[in-house]
Order: sequence, then structure tokens, then C-alpha cells
Amino acid sequence: MPSSAKDPEKQGTNSGHLSRVNSEYVRLVTSNEPAAAAVGTHILPPQPPTGSKTFIWWIKAFIFCIFTVILLLIFLKWGVPFLFEKVLFPIMQWEATAFGRPVLAVVLVTSLALFPVFLIPSGPSMWLAGMIFGYGLGFLIIMVGTTIGMVLPYLIGLLFRERIHHWLKKWPQTAAVVRVAGEGSWFHQFRVVALFRVSPFPYTIFNYAIVVTRMRFWPYLFGSIAGMIPEAFIYIYSGKLIRTFADVKYGNHHLTAVEIIYNIVSLIIAIVTTVAFTVYAKRALKLGNEETEGEEESASSQGGYEMEKLPVERPKQVGVLLFSS
Repeated sequence: MPSSAKDPEKQGTNSGHLSRVNSEYVRLVTSNEPAAAAVGTHILPPQPPTGSKTFIWWIKAFIFCIFTVILLLIFLKWGVPFLFEKVLFPIMQWEATAFGRPVLAVVLVTSLALFPVFLIPSGPSMWLAGMIFGYGLGFLIIMVGTTIGMVLPYLIGLLFRERIHHWLKKWPQTAAVVRVAGEGSWFHQFRVVALFRVSPFPYTIFNYAIVVTRMRFWPYLFGSIAGMIPEAFIYIYSGKLIRTFADVKYGNHHLTAVEIIYNIVSLIIAIVTTVAFTVYAKRALKLGNEETEGEEESASSQGGYEMEKLPVERPKQVGVLLFSS
């Protein structure tokens, strides 16, 4: 009987030992499987893109280029004459007879200052400044008007900061892009704002959205002015070019061979410069967004972006000091 009593105990001990061994074996096998999979994936080289995909991509690019050229030719054939006859030439006649140059300068500055407040693009006013006043006075009108048009939305946005913040929460990608501008030192903020002015990002929205970040007023102001300088020259040049074409078509002016070559070369330079600025700005902003992507994810996992924690009183004090000065 004692031996029979000890047998179940031995069997229980052996079964416990076997289950412990089996569990260790299962644990070891399970832990080794991911490592083996990782080794296997490390050994296998990545599959290169197939030639068919590259060929299809080139076909799509070729079709897109042809479609763009066709649209451009249609616009040059019918769109440009319509704009000259129905829009540009009547405006030029109206401004030559209705206002004097000082009054027209005030009208353009006022439009450049107020249009961004109501989210209206200021491009037509800058074209008119270039057509009528040229590089000297036209540049001064554009810079004064656009500077006021960038300060007013900033100060108005401070009054509706919470509402703008709630609106940005509905567009997390836009909020992440705008948030990049408010990070870093004074020079970093200045540089990012200047890049935003050059990039295709809608500057009328940027003027209001920037108030919910850590952006300080002075880097915002100087960065906006620096970013508007190349855009102002491009608008002035395009306005003068439009006026030259209008004079040739509806006036008595005839272009010489030198003037034709000059206009063609300058137009190519303007297009290349605009594309280069745009590409550089987009790449720089994308790089800055990728650098802060990890911080944004950690902040969102804690309940939202870091700009939710920003104090509201500090930017308002900046606006009060600006008005008092």
C-alpha cells in the first residue's frame, strides 16, 4: 500500500515535470520563430520594381503632359483673347480715366490689406500694381498692402483662437503642417514662415491658423515679409508682361526682335524661378514635418496636439503692445 501510494505521487511529479518541460519547449520555440522569420526576411533581398510598372508610369506621365499641352493651347487660343477683351483691357481703360495715380495706389493698398481678412486672393490687385506702377512704386504698394494684410488676420485670429483651434482639430494634417511653424527658435520660425509664403499652402488660411501655435509675432512678421518679396516681383513682372501684350494687341506698340527675345527669356526665367522656389519650400516643409511627426504622435496619444496646452494670454499681450506702440 505505501508503494501504491507513492506511485501516484511519482506520476504526478513526473507529469508536472513533463508539463514544465513542454511549456519551456513551447516558450523557446515561440520565441525563436520570430527571430527565424526576421533572419529569413533579412536574408531575402527586396523585390525590385518590375519593368511593367515603370512603363505604365511613363505612359501616364506622357498622357498627362499631352493633356496639359492641349489645355494650354486651348487657353492661349481662346482664353487669353477673352481675358484681354472682356477683363484686362476694360480695367486698364477704367483705371486710366476713373482715378488718378495717388487714389489708385490707395485703392490697391486697401484691397491688398483687406482681401486676406475675408479669405479673398490678392493676386489681381498685385497684377494691377505691376501693370500700372511697375517695379518701383508697384513693389512698395504690394509690400505695404500685403504686410497689413498679414498682420490684420493674425490679430483678428487671436480673438477667435479657440474656435480656430477646434476647426483645426477637424483637419489633423493641416494642423500638423501649421504646427511645424511654431516650433524651434526665432530663426527657425522666421525660416518656416518664409517657406510657407513661397509654398502653395493657402496663405489666407495660414494667417489665421498660425495663432494656435507657439509662433511669436516678430518672426511671423519678418518671415512673411521675406517670403513675399519673390512673389511680389513675380506678380509685378507678370503684370507688366500682360500690359505689354495688351498694348501690342490693342495699342499702337510693336515689339522689336530684341524685345521679343527679352520677354521670352524673362518669362522662362520667371517660370523656372517660381517652380524652384515652390519645390524647395515643399521639400523643406515636408522635412520639418517628418522631424516633428514623432512628437505629434506622442502628443496626440496623450489627448491632442501640444498647442492645446499653450497659454492664450501671451499672444494677446503681443497684439496689445503692437497697438500701443
